[in-house]
Amino acid sequence: MVKLKQDARELKGHAIAEAPNQITRIFDNLYKVKSQSGNGEYEVNRSLVGWSCSCPDHIHRGVKCKHVWAVEISFALRRRVWTHYIEPIENIASCLFCKSDKIVKDGVRHNKHGDIQKFQCLTCGKYFTINLGFEKMKHNPQGITTAMQLYFSGESLRNVARSLKLIGVEVSHQTIYNWIQKYIGLMEKYLAQITPQVSDTWRADELYLKIKGDMKYLFALMDDETRFWIAQEVADTKHGYDARELLRMGKEIADKTPATLITDGLQSYHDAYLKEYWTVRKDTQTRHVREIKISGEVHNNKMERFNGEVRDREKVMRGLKRKDTSILRGYQVFHNYIRPHEALDGKTPADLCGIKIEGKNKWLTLIQNASNH
Repeated sequence: MVKLKQDARELKGHAIAEAPNQITRIFDNLYKVKSQSGNGEYEVNRSLVGWSCSCPDHIHRGVKCKHVWAVEISFALRRRVWTHYIEPIENIASCLFCKSDKIVKDGVRHNKHGDIQKFQCLTCGKYFTINLGFEKMKHNPQGITTAMQLYFSGESLRNVARSLKLIGVEVSHQTIYNWIQKYIGLMEKYLAQITPQVSDTWRADELYLKIKGDMKYLFALMDDETRFWIAQEVADTKHGYDARELLRMGKEIADKTPATLITDGLQSYHDAYLKEYWTVRKDTQTRHVREIKISGEVHNNKMERFNGEVRDREKVMRGLKRKDTSILRGYQVFHNYIRPHEALDGKTPADLCGIKIEGKNKWLTLIQNASNH
Protein backbone atom coordinates (compact mmCIF):
# COMPACT_ATOMS: atom_id res chain seq x y z
CA MET A 1 0.00 0.00 0.00
CA VAL A 2 2.85 2.41 0.91
CA LYS A 3 4.56 1.58 -2.39
CA LEU A 4 1.35 2.28 -4.33
CA LYS A 5 0.92 5.68 -2.64
CA GLN A 6 4.52 6.60 -3.40
CA ASP A 7 4.05 5.59 -7.05
CA ALA A 8 0.94 7.78 -7.16
CA ARG A 9 2.95 10.73 -5.82
CA GLU A 10 5.59 10.17 -8.48
CA LEU A 11 2.95 10.12 -11.24
CA LYS A 12 1.46 13.35 -9.91
CA GLY A 13 4.96 14.82 -9.79
CA HIS A 14 5.41 13.96 -13.49
CA ALA A 15 2.15 15.73 -14.31
CA ILE A 16 3.22 18.86 -12.41
CA ALA A 17 6.70 18.90 -14.01
CA GLU A 18 5.33 18.58 -17.53
CA ALA A 19 2.63 21.25 -17.08
CA PRO A 20 3.66 24.84 -17.94
CA ASN A 21 4.38 27.50 -15.28
CA GLN A 22 3.96 25.19 -12.28
CA ILE A 23 7.53 25.30 -10.95
CA THR A 24 9.64 28.41 -10.38
CA ARG A 25 13.36 28.11 -9.67
CA ILE A 26 14.29 30.85 -7.21
CA PHE A 27 17.90 29.94 -6.34
CA ASP A 28 20.22 26.95 -6.59
CA ASN A 29 18.41 25.03 -3.85
CA LEU A 30 15.04 26.77 -3.62
CA TYR A 31 11.97 26.16 -5.79
CA LYS A 32 8.34 27.18 -5.58
CA VAL A 33 5.66 24.76 -6.76
CA LYS A 34 2.06 25.86 -7.26
CA SER A 35 -0.57 24.06 -5.21
CA GLN A 36 -2.76 21.83 -7.38
CA SER A 37 -5.81 22.91 -5.41
CA GLY A 38 -5.13 26.53 -6.33
CA ASN A 39 -4.37 27.63 -2.77
CA GLY A 40 -1.01 29.36 -3.11
CA GLU A 41 2.31 27.58 -3.55
CA TYR A 42 4.81 25.45 -1.62
CA GLU A 43 8.54 25.92 -1.08
CA VAL A 44 10.83 23.01 -1.97
CA ASN A 45 14.36 23.23 -0.51
CA ARG A 46 17.44 21.10 -1.04
CA SER A 47 19.97 20.76 1.79
CA LEU A 48 22.77 18.38 2.75
CA VAL A 49 20.22 15.91 4.13
CA GLY A 50 18.02 15.98 1.04
CA TRP A 51 14.82 17.62 -0.17
CA SER A 52 12.15 19.19 2.03
CA CYS A 53 8.76 20.71 1.21
CA SER A 54 6.42 23.03 3.08
CA CYS A 55 3.33 21.02 2.11
CA PRO A 56 1.33 19.08 4.79
CA ASP A 57 2.05 15.74 3.12
CA HIS A 58 5.78 16.13 3.65
CA ILE A 59 5.62 17.85 7.05
CA HIS A 60 3.15 15.51 8.76
CA ARG A 61 3.91 12.21 7.00
CA GLY A 62 7.61 12.73 6.31
CA VAL A 63 7.26 11.27 2.81
CA LYS A 64 8.64 12.31 -0.54
CA CYS A 65 5.70 14.38 -1.73
CA LYS A 66 4.56 15.08 -5.27
CA HIS A 67 6.12 18.55 -5.14
CA VAL A 68 9.59 17.15 -4.45
CA TRP A 69 9.06 14.58 -7.19
CA ALA A 70 8.03 17.40 -9.55
CA VAL A 71 11.17 19.45 -8.84
CA GLU A 72 13.47 16.44 -9.30
CA ILE A 73 11.78 15.47 -12.56
CA SER A 74 11.81 19.08 -13.78
CA PHE A 75 15.54 19.28 -13.03
CA ALA A 76 16.15 16.10 -15.04
CA LEU A 77 14.02 17.37 -17.93
CA ARG A 78 16.05 20.60 -18.13
CA ARG A 79 19.21 18.55 -18.53
CA ARG A 80 17.74 16.75 -21.54
CA VAL A 81 17.89 19.84 -23.74
CA TRP A 82 17.90 19.67 -27.49
CA THR A 83 21.56 19.58 -28.51
CA HIS A 84 22.99 21.51 -31.44
CA TYR A 85 26.18 19.76 -32.58
CA ILE A 86 28.91 21.79 -34.26
CA GLU A 87 31.38 19.36 -35.84
CA PRO A 88 34.74 19.83 -37.57
CA ILE A 89 34.48 20.06 -41.36
CA GLU A 90 36.89 17.44 -42.66
CA ASN A 91 35.22 16.39 -45.90
CA ILE A 92 34.63 18.66 -48.88
CA ALA A 93 31.24 18.13 -50.53
CA SER A 94 31.88 19.16 -54.14
CA CYS A 95 34.44 20.26 -56.74
CA LEU A 96 35.21 23.97 -56.89
CA PHE A 97 35.14 23.94 -60.72
CA CYS A 98 32.38 21.61 -61.94
CA LYS A 99 30.48 21.15 -58.64
CA SER A 100 30.65 17.37 -58.95
CA ASP A 101 30.48 15.38 -55.71
CA LYS A 102 32.94 12.81 -57.09
CA ILE A 103 36.07 14.09 -55.35
CA VAL A 104 38.86 12.26 -53.50
CA LYS A 105 41.77 13.28 -51.31
CA ASP A 106 45.04 13.30 -53.23
CA GLY A 107 47.98 13.94 -50.93
CA VAL A 108 48.97 17.25 -49.35
CA ARG A 109 50.57 20.45 -50.56
CA HIS A 110 53.68 21.39 -48.57
CA ASN A 111 54.49 25.04 -47.97
CA LYS A 112 56.53 27.12 -45.54
CA HIS A 113 53.88 27.26 -42.83
CA GLY A 114 52.38 23.75 -43.00
CA ASP A 115 50.54 21.20 -45.11
CA ILE A 116 47.19 21.68 -46.87
CA GLN A 117 45.02 18.80 -48.08
CA LYS A 118 44.77 18.39 -51.88
CA PHE A 119 41.67 17.09 -53.67
CA GLN A 120 41.09 15.71 -57.16
CA CYS A 121 37.78 15.79 -59.00
CA LEU A 122 37.11 12.48 -60.77
CA THR A 123 34.67 14.20 -63.15
CA CYS A 124 36.74 17.07 -64.56
CA GLY A 125 40.15 15.78 -63.43
CA LYS A 126 41.24 19.07 -61.82
CA TYR A 127 43.15 19.40 -58.57
CA PHE A 128 42.34 22.00 -55.87
CA THR A 129 42.86 22.79 -52.19
CA ILE A 130 40.44 24.23 -49.64
CA ASN A 131 41.68 25.82 -46.44
CA LEU A 132 38.23 26.60 -45.03
CA GLY A 133 38.21 29.74 -42.91
CA PHE A 134 41.92 30.41 -43.50
CA GLU A 135 41.99 31.19 -47.22
CA LYS A 136 44.80 33.58 -48.21
CA MET A 137 46.23 33.45 -44.69
CA LYS A 138 50.02 33.28 -44.57
CA HIS A 139 50.09 31.08 -41.47
CA ASN A 140 48.44 27.72 -40.92
CA PRO A 141 45.22 27.16 -38.90
CA GLN A 142 47.08 25.41 -36.08
CA GLY A 143 49.31 28.42 -35.44
CA ILE A 144 46.40 30.89 -35.56
CA THR A 145 44.12 28.89 -33.25
CA THR A 146 47.02 28.20 -30.85
CA ALA A 147 47.61 31.95 -30.63
CA MET A 148 43.95 32.56 -29.75
CA GLN A 149 43.96 29.83 -27.12
CA LEU A 150 47.11 31.16 -25.47
CA TYR A 151 45.87 34.74 -25.46
CA PHE A 152 42.45 34.09 -23.97
CA SER A 153 43.97 31.65 -21.46
CA GLY A 154 45.87 34.57 -19.95
CA GLU A 155 49.01 35.36 -21.96
CA SER A 156 49.83 38.81 -23.32
CA LEU A 157 50.07 39.39 -27.07
CA ARG A 158 53.86 39.62 -26.90
CA ASN A 159 54.13 36.43 -24.83
CA VAL A 160 51.95 34.63 -27.35
CA ALA A 161 54.29 35.79 -30.15
CA ARG A 162 57.29 34.44 -28.20
CA SER A 163 55.54 31.10 -27.60
CA LEU A 164 54.63 30.70 -31.27
CA LYS A 165 58.25 31.28 -32.24
CA LEU A 166 59.10 28.01 -30.44
CA ILE A 167 56.95 26.08 -32.93
CA GLY A 168 58.29 27.92 -35.96
CA VAL A 169 55.59 30.57 -36.31
CA GLU A 170 57.18 34.03 -36.38
CA VAL A 171 54.63 36.83 -36.12
CA SER A 172 54.33 40.20 -34.42
CA HIS A 173 51.94 40.92 -31.55
CA GLN A 174 49.96 43.18 -33.92
CA THR A 175 49.38 40.28 -36.31
CA ILE A 176 47.98 38.20 -33.46
CA TYR A 177 45.62 41.04 -32.54
CA ASN A 178 44.51 41.23 -36.19
CA TRP A 179 43.73 37.48 -36.12
CA ILE A 180 41.61 37.96 -32.99
CA GLN A 181 39.67 40.84 -34.55
CA LYS A 182 38.99 38.92 -37.75
CA TYR A 183 37.92 35.58 -36.29
CA ILE A 184 36.01 36.80 -33.24
CA GLY A 185 33.78 38.88 -35.53
CA LEU A 186 33.27 35.87 -37.80
CA MET A 187 32.38 33.52 -34.93
CA GLU A 188 30.06 36.05 -33.27
CA LYS A 189 27.87 36.33 -36.37
CA TYR A 190 27.61 32.56 -36.61
CA LEU A 191 26.93 31.88 -32.93
CA ALA A 192 24.31 34.64 -32.77
CA GLN A 193 22.04 32.38 -34.85
CA ILE A 194 22.10 29.55 -32.27
CA THR A 195 19.82 29.98 -29.24
CA PRO A 196 21.36 28.77 -25.94
CA GLN A 197 18.97 26.79 -23.71
CA VAL A 198 19.59 28.83 -20.55
CA SER A 199 17.69 28.44 -17.27
CA ASP A 200 15.00 30.72 -15.84
CA THR A 201 17.29 32.50 -13.34
CA TRP A 202 19.73 35.15 -14.55
CA ARG A 203 22.26 37.34 -12.74
CA ALA A 204 23.58 40.79 -13.63
CA ASP A 205 26.49 42.74 -12.20
CA GLU A 206 29.10 45.32 -13.15
CA LEU A 207 32.84 45.82 -12.68
CA TYR A 208 35.09 48.73 -13.51
CA LEU A 209 37.68 48.62 -16.29
CA LYS A 210 40.30 51.01 -17.57
CA ILE A 211 39.91 51.97 -21.21
CA LYS A 212 42.58 54.36 -22.48
CA GLY A 213 43.28 55.20 -18.84
CA ASP A 214 39.67 56.25 -18.12
CA MET A 215 37.36 54.40 -15.75
CA LYS A 216 34.55 52.52 -17.51
CA TYR A 217 32.13 49.82 -16.39
CA LEU A 218 31.47 46.41 -17.92
CA PHE A 219 27.87 45.33 -17.31
CA ALA A 220 27.30 41.60 -17.79
CA LEU A 221 24.27 39.29 -17.78
CA MET A 222 24.88 35.63 -16.90
CA ASP A 223 22.71 32.52 -16.57
CA ASP A 224 22.67 31.21 -13.00
CA GLU A 225 22.51 27.47 -13.69
CA THR A 226 24.85 27.08 -16.68
CA ARG A 227 27.03 30.19 -16.12
CA PHE A 228 26.50 31.10 -19.77
CA TRP A 229 27.55 34.74 -20.37
CA ILE A 230 24.43 35.97 -22.15
CA ALA A 231 25.15 39.64 -22.89
CA GLN A 232 27.56 42.50 -22.13
CA GLU A 233 27.77 46.26 -22.50
CA VAL A 234 30.49 48.82 -21.65
CA ALA A 235 29.21 52.07 -20.09
CA ASP A 236 30.89 55.35 -19.17
CA THR A 237 29.28 55.53 -15.73
CA LYS A 238 27.78 53.20 -13.14
CA HIS A 239 25.09 55.40 -11.61
CA GLY A 240 22.68 56.71 -14.19
CA TYR A 241 23.46 53.85 -16.58
CA ASP A 242 20.48 52.69 -18.64
CA ALA A 243 20.46 48.89 -18.35
CA ARG A 244 17.53 48.45 -20.74
CA GLU A 245 19.76 47.54 -23.68
CA LEU A 246 21.57 44.86 -21.63
CA LEU A 247 18.30 43.24 -20.57
CA ARG A 248 16.87 43.59 -24.07
CA MET A 249 19.92 41.86 -25.56
CA GLY A 250 19.51 39.04 -23.04
CA LYS A 251 15.87 38.60 -24.04
CA GLU A 252 16.74 38.47 -27.74
CA ILE A 253 19.70 36.09 -27.35
CA ALA A 254 17.88 33.63 -25.07
CA ASP A 255 14.53 34.10 -26.86
CA LYS A 256 12.73 34.45 -23.52
CA THR A 257 12.62 36.41 -20.27
CA PRO A 258 13.81 34.91 -16.97
CA ALA A 259 11.55 33.93 -14.09
CA THR A 260 14.05 35.46 -11.65
CA LEU A 261 16.60 38.26 -12.13
CA ILE A 262 19.26 38.64 -9.41
CA THR A 263 21.21 41.90 -9.16
CA ASP A 264 22.70 44.21 -6.54
CA GLY A 265 20.82 47.29 -5.34
CA LEU A 266 21.82 49.54 -8.27
CA GLN A 267 18.71 51.47 -9.27
CA SER A 268 19.54 51.17 -12.98
CA TYR A 269 18.78 47.45 -12.90
CA HIS A 270 15.38 47.92 -11.30
CA ASP A 271 14.39 50.70 -13.69
CA ALA A 272 15.34 48.56 -16.68
CA TYR A 273 13.60 45.51 -15.18
CA LEU A 274 10.32 47.43 -14.86
CA LYS A 275 10.49 48.50 -18.50
CA GLU A 276 11.75 45.25 -20.07
CA TYR A 277 10.70 42.27 -17.92
CA TRP A 278 7.85 43.28 -15.62
CA THR A 279 4.33 42.33 -16.71
CA VAL A 280 0.89 42.67 -15.14
CA ARG A 281 0.18 38.94 -15.53
CA LYS A 282 1.65 37.12 -12.54
CA ASP A 283 2.13 33.82 -14.39
CA THR A 284 4.62 35.49 -16.78
CA GLN A 285 6.07 38.03 -14.36
CA THR A 286 9.81 38.13 -13.71
CA ARG A 287 10.81 38.33 -10.03
CA HIS A 288 13.57 40.85 -9.32
CA VAL A 289 15.81 39.96 -6.36
CA ARG A 290 18.01 42.90 -5.37
CA GLU A 291 18.49 42.52 -1.59
CA ILE A 292 21.55 40.30 -1.85
CA LYS A 293 24.01 39.43 0.93
CA ILE A 294 27.63 38.25 1.01
CA SER A 295 26.63 35.01 2.74
CA GLY A 296 23.39 33.13 3.00
CA GLU A 297 20.83 31.95 0.49
CA VAL A 298 20.41 35.23 -1.39
CA HIS A 299 23.85 36.14 -2.69
CA ASN A 300 25.60 37.01 -5.94
CA ASN A 301 28.74 34.93 -5.38
CA LYS A 302 28.61 33.34 -8.84
CA MET A 303 28.67 36.74 -10.47
CA GLU A 304 31.52 37.90 -8.23
CA ARG A 305 33.50 34.82 -9.28
CA PHE A 306 32.83 35.71 -12.90
CA ASN A 307 34.00 39.30 -12.27
CA GLY A 308 37.24 37.93 -10.83
CA GLU A 309 37.74 35.84 -13.96
CA VAL A 310 37.43 38.93 -16.19
CA ARG A 311 39.59 40.97 -13.82
CA ASP A 312 42.43 38.42 -14.02
CA ARG A 313 42.35 38.69 -17.82
CA GLU A 314 42.33 42.51 -17.73
CA LYS A 315 45.43 42.67 -15.50
CA VAL A 316 47.50 40.97 -18.18
CA MET A 317 46.23 43.40 -20.83
CA ARG A 318 46.98 46.42 -18.56
CA GLY A 319 43.80 48.10 -19.66
CA LEU A 320 41.89 48.25 -22.94
CA LYS A 321 42.21 50.68 -25.82
CA ARG A 322 38.59 51.05 -26.97
CA LYS A 323 35.04 50.47 -25.72
CA ASP A 324 34.01 48.26 -28.62
CA THR A 325 37.15 46.11 -28.40
CA SER A 326 36.98 42.59 -29.79
CA ILE A 327 38.97 41.41 -26.75
CA LEU A 328 35.97 41.46 -24.40
CA ARG A 329 33.71 39.87 -27.02
CA GLY A 330 36.39 37.27 -27.67
CA TYR A 331 36.63 36.46 -24.00
CA GLN A 332 32.86 35.96 -23.98
CA VAL A 333 33.24 33.35 -26.74
CA PHE A 334 36.13 31.72 -24.84
CA HIS A 335 34.16 31.67 -21.56
CA ASN A 336 31.01 30.17 -23.13
CA TYR A 337 32.31 27.74 -25.76
CA ILE A 338 35.99 26.91 -25.18
CA ARG A 339 36.97 27.05 -21.50
CA PRO A 340 35.92 24.06 -19.33
CA HIS A 341 34.68 25.14 -15.89
CA GLU A 342 35.53 23.22 -12.75
CA ALA A 343 32.20 24.21 -11.17
CA LEU A 344 30.43 22.63 -14.18
CA ASP A 345 32.29 19.29 -13.83
CA GLY A 346 34.74 20.13 -16.59
CA LYS A 347 32.07 21.16 -19.10
CA THR A 348 31.60 24.48 -20.84
CA PRO A 349 28.51 26.67 -20.32
CA ALA A 350 27.59 25.94 -23.95
CA ASP A 351 27.58 22.19 -23.22
CA LEU A 352 24.92 22.69 -20.56
CA CYS A 353 22.98 24.99 -22.90
CA GLY A 354 22.68 22.33 -25.59
CA ILE A 355 25.48 23.60 -27.87
CA LYS A 356 28.17 20.95 -28.31
CA ILE A 357 31.43 21.91 -30.03
CA GLU A 358 33.08 18.74 -31.33
CA GLY A 359 36.74 18.13 -32.16
CA LYS A 360 40.01 18.49 -30.26
CA ASN A 361 40.49 22.07 -31.50
CA LYS A 362 37.24 23.91 -30.75
CA TRP A 363 38.57 27.19 -32.17
CA LEU A 364 39.15 25.44 -35.50
CA THR A 365 35.68 23.85 -35.45
CA LEU A 366 33.98 27.19 -34.81
CA ILE A 367 35.99 29.07 -37.47
CA GLN A 368 35.35 26.38 -40.10
CA ASN A 369 31.61 26.32 -39.47
CA ALA A 370 31.36 30.11 -39.29
CA SER A 371 33.18 30.43 -42.63
CA ASN A 372 31.15 27.65 -44.26
CA HIS A 373 27.88 29.11 -42.97
